[in-house]
Order: sequence, then structure tokens, then C-alpha cells
Amino acid sequence: MSMEVRHVMGRVAIAVAQDAGFGEIVSAMQRFKVGAVTVIDQDRRPVGVVSEDDLLLKEAGPPRHSLGALTPARRADQRKAAGVTAVQLMSSPAIVVTPATSVRAAARLMHENRVKQLPVIDPVTGRVCGTLHQSDLLRVFERPVGELQEEIASAIRGVPGLDPAALTVDISEGVVTIGGQATAAEVSRLLQAVRQIDGIVDVVSEIGTRDDAVFPPTY
Repeated sequence: MSMEVRHVMGRVAIAVAQDAGFGEIVSAMQRFKVGAVTVIDQDRRPVGVVSEDDLLLKEAGPPRHSLGALTPARRADQRKAAGVTAVQLMSSPAIVVTPATSVRAAARLMHENRVKQLPVIDPVTGRVCGTLHQSDLLRVFERPVGELQEEIASAIRGVPGLDPAALTVDISEGVVTIGGQATAAEVSRLLQAVRQIDGIVDVVSEIGTRDDAVFPPTY
């Protein structure tokens, strides 16, 4: 079973109102030791995010370009450098997840958008209900060995024709080593399934393929 955001998220919604001032935003970041805060409307729905990078534009100023028209990104930097409230400083729209979002999908969102945390919203009301940090995602690698064993056993049973009794499974620090005998097609399907299990660091196959087995000569 795929782990979901609800299993690892923080239940504290680190957020500020749209009219929050520069100093209030900085205080919130320092208080919760985060690099960004969610900006919410009056109904507690995310409308954007203010990051440390957004705030630092106030000190550094937007990049100066003597030639060429201003791109949308440059205009946004200029706006943020001149801003004093959350709605002026934020990047919008906010990239969000729900408690039911898979951990794998959340990790992909963070990587693709180069962000270190995501607001978690209630799928019905749209209101912010928590925060997901990169460090939260790493908790999938702390799963009990028993849980991993159960999911690996389920993956083995899910491969048609594969005999669970013909395999051995060893787990050490998240690395799964599988030995035994199977066909090449069975091995391929099994390894693919096991690699999809949350919390698996690597999969090592020591499975001998029956199709390639060398049998002693008969006389």
C-alpha cells in the first residue's frame, strides 16, 4: 500500500494572512524554523507562498537588465522587491497537496518545483490543514521492517505463477535482497513491484532464472 501525505505531514498550518506585514512574515519563519509560509485568504484557503528568496529580494533587489523587455519573471521580482505585505511578496498560485496525495507524488512535486515544503489542504473545504516538509518525506525510510516484509510478500503473491516458497527475502537498512528461483519474466515483474514500495532504498536480485538454469547431463 502506498504511503500518503496524511501519514507523515505536520498538523500545524504555517500560514499568514494576505495583509501580514514583512516583519510578521519574518517572525513566523523564525518561530517555526521554516523557509517559507503559506498565504491564506479569509476562508483559510491558500492563495500563495512567501519564501526566504522572496524576502531577500528586499535586500538584494531584483536583477538589473539594461537590454531587452522585462520578462514575467523579472516583473514578479520587481514587484516582490517593492512589496511590504504577504500578498505583494508571495508567489502564486500555491502548490498544494491533500492528505490523500501519495508521498511519492508529493516528493515529485517538491523536486520539480524546487520547493522544500507544501501546504496541505482539506479536499472538501480547500482550507489549509497542515504542512508537509522535505524532512517529513524522509520518514518513509523509517518504516518498521515488519511492514516492509508484509508489502514485499504481497508483491510476491501478486506475480502470477511465482512460488513464494521458492524465494528468500532479506532486508537490511532498507536494502532488500531477494534470492531463489523464478523465470525471467517473473523476476522482472517482481523487482518492478518491490521498487514501488515506499521506504525501500534499493533492491538487489540474487534470483536465478529457471529459463537459464544449467542442468547436469543425463546418461
